[in-house]
Amino acid sequence: MILIVAEHNGGKLAKSTLEMVTAARESGREGPITLLVLGSGVATIASEAAQYAEQVLVGDLPALAQYNAETWAAATAQIAQEGEANLVIIGGSRSGREYAPRVAVKLDAPYLEDATSLSANGAAVQAQRYTYLARVTETVEAEGPVVVVTAKPGSFAPAAPAASAGEQYDIELNLPAVRVQVTGKSVEKTSRVALTEADVIVTGGRGVGSPENFASLVEGLADQIGAGVGATRAVVDAGWRPYAEQVGQTGKTVQPKAYIALGVSGAVQHLSGMGKSKNIIAINKDPEAPIFKVADYGIVGDVNQIVPALIEAAKK
Repeated sequence: MILIVAEHNGGKLAKSTLEMVTAARESGREGPITLLVLGSGVATIASEAAQYAEQVLVGDLPALAQYNAETWAAATAQIAQEGEANLVIIGGSRSGREYAPRVAVKLDAPYLEDATSLSANGAAVQAQRYTYLARVTETVEAEGPVVVVTAKPGSFAPAAPAASAGEQYDIELNLPAVRVQVTGKSVEKTSRVALTEADVIVTGGRGVGSPENFASLVEGLADQIGAGVGATRAVVDAGWRPYAEQVGQTGKTVQPKAYIALGVSGAVQHLSGMGKSKNIIAINKDPEAPIFKVADYGIVGDVNQIVPALIEAAKK
């Protein structure tokens, strides 16, 4: 089987899970696609997962109420061994990158990290990933009874539902004692859609001029059209915006239906994080800005004049 560890939040599957289903379908590996749902009170999530996989294995336990790298690694490795998985796909989120190597060690399996594509090359699993600050796309492959892969978020198109719902099975897990206890957790609240879930993203670069302009132009437009808010590394390094909004090689990788870049020059590191967006709209006063080489629609002009007009049009 192909085992995917489902990522979920807010009582529903994360977009990254649907991307991993696509990766599994493209991998060339044989066997049923199986989603492993771990957590506490995840019945609704498991039912949603059944729309995308041939079978869903549900680990619904109080001990899984909070993520823990050792627990997740033990559960994933156990199910991979019992189900004789030939491929294990884990999301390339912070938590996924934390426990995926542990799974590979437990399974004595090769590990391919941050895959942006998956395919078969004979008996080997072949993947592509970015390297050299995303200036180079590297092709790597691994061969073995089972291969562990992390899929870079935003690199695969979200999967469509399967023709019929898969079967759901409750599983028994042999979990290790938790050695680290989480005593508190704070979550930054926002009314906007998360970047990795957004169908439309408005991103601002240093070209917007100031933190105040970022708030009025980028946030102003995003609020009017129900979009997520992104930022370039230069903006984050300048302290204008939090790291959680950074898009690019050292930030988030996104693949929205529409990506609106305001005052973004288009450095290669930024392009690696949003280059697969379905429609890219760029506004920049520099006609030679690299962003225009990848943009589907481009406006050469001052964002301080153009964006307010767009906001007013959106209000109407």
